[in-house]
Amino acid sequence: MFGLSFTPREFWAVIHGMILGGLFLISFAGGLAGLYFMRPQWMTTEGLRKQVSCLVKGTWVMAIVAWLTVITGTYIVYPWYRAPAPEGADLTQFPRSFLKANEAIAAWHNFGMEWKEHVAWFAPILATVVAYIVWRYRDQLAEDDRLRKYTIVFFVLAFLAAAVAGLLGALITKAAPVA
Repeated sequence: MFGLSFTPREFWAVIHGMILGGLFLISFAGGLAGLYFMRPQWMTTEGLRKQVSCLVKGTWVMAIVAWLTVITGTYIVYPWYRAPAPEGADLTQFPRSFLKANEAIAAWHNFGMEWKEHVAWFAPILATVVAYIVWRYRDQLAEDDRLRKYTIVFFVLAFLAAAVAGLLGALITKAAPVA
């Protein structure tokens, strides 16, 4: 039929961006809905118990996936990006050098990549905070509107950090692929 073959760089880029990033987005969507609808007036006691159980599992999955995404990006994909180009080499094979050598697109490295590699770490940290709050306070999230709202704020901030890092990563990869 048709054969797909990936280089190791392409394989890890897919794992990092598409698979782990996609799982992060799915778990975020489910977790946000779960937190938003966790209100005692909208649920039975049994429904709330099931909701809490799913939310605890889902937020921990999100936190773990966020950590895996950042770790694979930092320690597997990013070293290929920043590999120095030898004298006279084809710069298209060395993304960082390629971006920095062209003034028209140097901002992708100077701003985009520098910012991305730092802000991305906020996503797993904040996702872990959310998972801990959900695990620790469980049913109290339904009763305490303020606690639930603060948890949602941390959740959205985790998502925004990941979304900005993911968007910058996709745009940078478009300008200078690591594959």
